[in-house]
Amino acid sequence: MSPYRNRNLSVTPLQEFVLDGFGGGPQTQALLFALFLVLYVVAVLGNLTVIVVITLDAHLHSPMYFFLKNLSFVDLCYSSVIYPKALFDLIPSTKVITFAGCVTQFFFSTTITTEGFLLAVMAYDRFVAICSPLRYPISMCPSVCARLVLGSYCGGCLSSILQASFTFSLPFCSSNHIDHFHCDVPPLLKLACADTTISELVLFGICGLIIVGTTLVVLVSYGYITVTILRMRSGGGRHKLFSTCGSHVTAVSLCYGTLFVTHAQPGAVGSMEQGKAISVSTPWSSRCSTCSSTA
Repeated sequence: MSPYRNRNLSVTPLQEFVLDGFGGGPQTQALLFALFLVLYVVAVLGNLTVIVVITLDAHLHSPMYFFLKNLSFVDLCYSSVIYPKALFDLIPSTKVITFAGCVTQFFFSTTITTEGFLLAVMAYDRFVAICSPLRYPISMCPSVCARLVLGSYCGGCLSSILQASFTFSLPFCSSNHIDHFHCDVPPLLKLACADTTISELVLFGICGLIIVGTTLVVLVSYGYITVTILRMRSGGGRHKLFSTCGSHVTAVSLCYGTLFVTHAQPGAVGSMEQGKAISVSTPWSSRCSTCSSTA
């Protein structure tokens, strides 16, 4: 929770912010530039490859790969919102971002919660495929899949709108330096001149609700999947299905764990360096899910 600032401090609307990013000398900045460049290139090439291959290969036109393509699209959008600006700021410059640019970056970066919904949808898809294979073509028909993906996007956008509303409605003090390499909730709340208790509780509630709700869907789905697999007589079939499910559960843990550490901790606002490191690793969790889902 941010303490109250000096009540006599005049608060003027900010027109721009300065992204402080990571500290260090020229060598550190050069190393970070190389790291961010590699991460961004891998993100773009990896996700574009998944999207193109699934689109062009008729054998991959199934619900699972349809969800996977959307997961790659969300990850591509997130990476494109974060990394280019971070790369530009690592070159000697003023590291300035306009207020509108900060709001835009904030909105699209927080839509990463869409990945949580998509991972839950993918778990439900596997549940229907394994536990009710005869009903699968009807239960996961194209119209149902489209509605599930649309619902995931709507859920992510609604989460972003609520977080942006409660964050940017706060009055900011004269300091416009954001202790981060992109506009995120914790460093922005530290600049607020008002009590941020309500905003932090709303943030914790939104992320907690999304994480708990989608995690329950995953756990229940895989609970039924596990029981179904254990009843199978074929040892090879059980091993194959367990391997696929295990890799997907690992990806879910990485994604939800990253989201929780980044946004859903009550003390997240006071740990900027931890938040920076977690934010760098966030896209890797979704790429892990991409790899595991194709296993």
